[in-house]
Amino acid sequence: MKLDDYTRRFLGLPPADRRLFMQAELLFVLTWTGLRIVGFRRCQNLLSRLATRHHTRGSVADVSSSTLRTVSMVRAAARHTLGKPTCLSQSLVCWTLLRRQGIESDLRIGTRRESGKFEAHAWVEYQGQVLNDRPDVRQRFAAFDQPIESARFLE
Repeated sequence: MKLDDYTRRFLGLPPADRRLFMQAELLFVLTWTGLRIVGFRRCQNLLSRLATRHHTRGSVADVSSSTLRTVSMVRAAARHTLGKPTCLSQSLVCWTLLRRQGIESDLRIGTRRESGKFEAHAWVEYQGQVLNDRPDVRQRFAAFDQPIESARFLE
């Protein structure tokens, strides 16, 4: 696909989706940098601070629409950002954007041993529903008992 096609598709998005896409792109850069320089806990704490501007949550339909739109824009931004964002980066970005909208989602991390190799995976849930992964992710990975909270809330 040519650059003009991407530009046309981007400009064809509703303004709210374009904002989400651009915010996701910026957060991918911050997340990539933060994870490498200050580590997971401090990076999550920083993102939590960026997410403090909560909007009033609307109806269940509004929340459902917002979560679907946010996940969709994070996926699109992940496809068009430099490098290939990991599941942890994508989940941190999604978690941050949802929290900015007043949607208290949970960052989940799970592990498994596959073919003798240790693997970890991250995803986001809202009220027990998986948002940015396949619904069977909990069957494929053993999740920690509690969501991964930012350090700011643990202190």
